[in-house]
Amino acid sequence: MTGWGSSVGAARLLCAAACAALAAAPAFGQAAPQPAAPPPPNPPAELDPNAPLAAMPDLGVEWPDLNAKDTNLSPQAAAPAAPAQTMQATGTLRYAVEVDGLSAIGGSAELVDAFRKQSTLEAERKKPANAAQIGRRAAADADLLAQLLRSQGYYDATVDPRTERSGAMLRVILTADPGIQYRFASVSLPGLEAAGPDTAKLRATFGVTAGDPVIAQDVIAGGLALTRALGEEGFAEAKLGEQDIAVNHRTHLATLSLPVNPGPVARFGTIRVSGKPPFGAHHVAIMARFKPGDPFQRSKVEDLRRALIATTLVADADIKVVPVEGGRVVDLDVQLEPAPSHTIAGDIGYGTGQGALVEVTWTDRNFFNPEGALTLRGIAGTMEQLAGVEFRRSNFLQRDQTLDAQFTASHQKFDAYEARTVLLDAHIERLSNFIWQKQWTWSYGAQLLATDENGVFSRDGLKDTRTFFIAALPLSLGYDGSDNLLDPTRGFRLSGWISPEYSGRGQSLTYVRSQVDASGYYPANDRIVIAGRVRLGTIIGASAFDMAPSRRFYSGGGGSVRGYGYQQLGPKDAVGDPEGGRGLAEFALEARIRLKQLGGNFGVVPFFDGGSLTDKALPGSGKWRFAVGAGVRYYSTFGPIRVDFGIPLERQKGDGPFAVTVSLGQAF
Repeated sequence: MTGWGSSVGAARLLCAAACAALAAAPAFGQAAPQPAAPPPPNPPAELDPNAPLAAMPDLGVEWPDLNAKDTNLSPQAAAPAAPAQTMQATGTLRYAVEVDGLSAIGGSAELVDAFRKQSTLEAERKKPANAAQIGRRAAADADLLAQLLRSQGYYDATVDPRTERSGAMLRVILTADPGIQYRFASVSLPGLEAAGPDTAKLRATFGVTAGDPVIAQDVIAGGLALTRALGEEGFAEAKLGEQDIAVNHRTHLATLSLPVNPGPVARFGTIRVSGKPPFGAHHVAIMARFKPGDPFQRSKVEDLRRALIATTLVADADIKVVPVEGGRVVDLDVQLEPAPSHTIAGDIGYGTGQGALVEVTWTDRNFFNPEGALTLRGIAGTMEQLAGVEFRRSNFLQRDQTLDAQFTASHQKFDAYEARTVLLDAHIERLSNFIWQKQWTWSYGAQLLATDENGVFSRDGLKDTRTFFIAALPLSLGYDGSDNLLDPTRGFRLSGWISPEYSGRGQSLTYVRSQVDASGYYPANDRIVIAGRVRLGTIIGASAFDMAPSRRFYSGGGGSVRGYGYQQLGPKDAVGDPEGGRGLAEFALEARIRLKQLGGNFGVVPFFDGGSLTDKALPGSGKWRFAVGAGVRYYSTFGPIRVDFGIPLERQKGDGPFAVTVSLGQAF
């Protein structure tokens, strides 16, 4: 064995060596047994090919009828057994497996669980078997349980299997006598002192010390942890030698010696790319969180590999560390295998107040190398139609920074307004995604709009159609201190945006739109999370009726005040259509309750929401309206799927009796 490395192969080799050494090490002073002398050879007897075969020995067990059904069991005997006793059906025989003698040792539940996962009796429970076959399975499981006990330091453990007839069943009983758990008398890591002043810290990462139980997995895990720690301190070629373990069966003690060769402290060198890369070494260097000459850290190599996979353009990234200059510098040989770069996606949805729609996108994620994605997008809906093209370059100039530019032509016809808009938007952003949840996010850019809109432009509620040419410079900043992007259970989030805008429609108009959002999450216990949200928005410099209707604030809907329809909370005209406003205030409070009775995959969420929208600039100065409701959550592997049912407490003209929202992720 040449030592532990960071590869899976090294870990497997170490596991085999550790288990063999820990389980079968000789006692102190005990000579190795000598092989017995072979018996003198006898001349082979001459065979008669015409002689009849000898009779088969009688096993004393009647061969079972595999097609027969067991009709002797009572309903009570056929019922599921308690966790400590598992009933199994095997053709004409049924049996229960019992493990005795482990209740006094620590971690017995985990050990029994590991045993049942590897048990021959469990694995072959659906195969027909007679009593003799069940006996052989019991003997194999007794050996398995003894091996598991030895892996936990019980080297004198014995397991006695037996079967007993109990009515129409067999009881398979494994009686274990663990004995005394062996412990380390000493643990030494010769050579580690060459790591310099960090020796004590590195020694602590190994974890195993004198007095600890002799557990094979702990030694393996300690070696891997020490190798990683050495890699974080710059020792790129650190190796662990062959372990030397001696077990004294008289004193129930063991000694462990594991040589360590840290090697020289290294720095990062050159990145080279090979294989069939979708992009070159310069772009890979942009994604790396290190520069040539920086101290080597193995975690940064793994971070680069994850970043390459996260582009979705790389199917496999193999990064080899290549020592140069005597090991004081390490180059990285990055071998990439490309993934398919084309994607076609579709979406079908319906929303109260938003109507039904079908959306289709086609994307070439590497149309402009490197990572320059081109997307064609189309929406066909009852209230919205759109056609657009988008260019998006990821890792633009620096890691996690994206350049996005899009051109769209759209038509929207909601209760609040009807708009025909041409939009040109370009911005640079840093956002979270499903793979990388970032603490700080931001964006800045510019927008140019030409929009023809029909809506309310006076306090008397008369509607008109006007054309606007708008230029905007939006800026956003966010902080995410929560523990999960789609299903946070603790922490808080704070974000805001501001957009200075110029509008020309015969007379120039300058105003500023801004909004702040805050949310917090508190785990009341292991199944209930209390969550709250506050939103404030204001428009300064213009009245609501001077602005394009699409640039005003609206409230109501699944991401706003649930219970009210989309854009339905706030001032309305004579026919009940929303007018929009300048001052927005909202809050939401909910309890996210997981139902442990259903395995924790489902939950219920009672909520209480409120909001105020006014044509004044001061948020919260208008009339407040509230809603109550409850939601259902299904917690899938990629995030919660929510269905919220809300009831408005003070309905206006045009408000429905309830509103339903279906989406991926929590409401906030």
